[in-house]
Amino acid sequence: MRVRGPPDDRSPETLLEFGVINLDKPPGPSAHQVAAWVRDMADVERAAHAGTLDPKVTGCLPVLTGTATRAAQVFDESRKGYVTVLELHAPAPADLEATLAEFEGPLYQKPPRKSAVARRLRVREIHGLKALECEDRRVLLDVECESGTYIRKLCHDLGLAVGTGGHMGDLRRTKTGGFDDRTLSTMEDLADGLAFWRENDDAELLREVVSPAERALEGLPSLTVAPSAAEEIAEGAPVYAPGVIDTDLGGAKGGALVACYTPDGAAVCLGHLADGFDREAERGVAVELERVLV
Repeated sequence: MRVRGPPDDRSPETLLEFGVINLDKPPGPSAHQVAAWVRDMADVERAAHAGTLDPKVTGCLPVLTGTATRAAQVFDESRKGYVTVLELHAPAPADLEATLAEFEGPLYQKPPRKSAVARRLRVREIHGLKALECEDRRVLLDVECESGTYIRKLCHDLGLAVGTGGHMGDLRRTKTGGFDDRTLSTMEDLADGLAFWRENDDAELLREVVSPAERALEGLPSLTVAPSAAEEIAEGAPVYAPGVIDTDLGGAKGGALVACYTPDGAAVCLGHLADGFDREAERGVAVELERVLV
């Protein structure tokens, strides 16, 4: 088993091989292109972004590097946050706030014609929707929503609901799961951190940009396994109950996605909690493996 050690004590090479960058995506390139640039700059085999953004859209785009790309699924169901400009086709009506409130909750959406998924009617949850500013025909909206929500379609539907018609103007993502726009790094920050480390053997700037990939797993229910159990998991064995030495499940039930760690905080695997898991059991499976991370 390749041992990474405690997340805060890793070498720069190990950090890049199992890291995450809370990247501020610039306008112009696609999310896929940005991930490819990060891969090449960091000199790792793979890099994966946490949710597609159109080329013109900016903002929060966590990028996983190296082996951490195996954990990309943790972002599949993560909440997203956006600020967008709703461009109405006439001045905003007085009852705009009431209309916005009606859009909170489950919302039927059909993806637009230019989308990466089939154009089938589906339900997405709008967790929060409010107007931050309103100036004549332009409304600055703050949106918190389920992954897979189309903000362009939301703006179109809002325009119809208020009776003026409308479309989406500028769009910026402010949140992806546990990552938000308070700790963003730019591509230039990454380039500077890598250059300073390679030229001066000093990784201080790099560590301000690249975090251990365990950062992406925060918030998941978790189990701590014995080092001997981690070695077996690395070879593809399930997580057996006798190897579990601690849990922080937060009420998670069978089938829930969980993360497993060694006692020093290093991630070992992702998996699904077994039905009827009992930490005190002398036998039986605790977690069915989904992705081995060591």
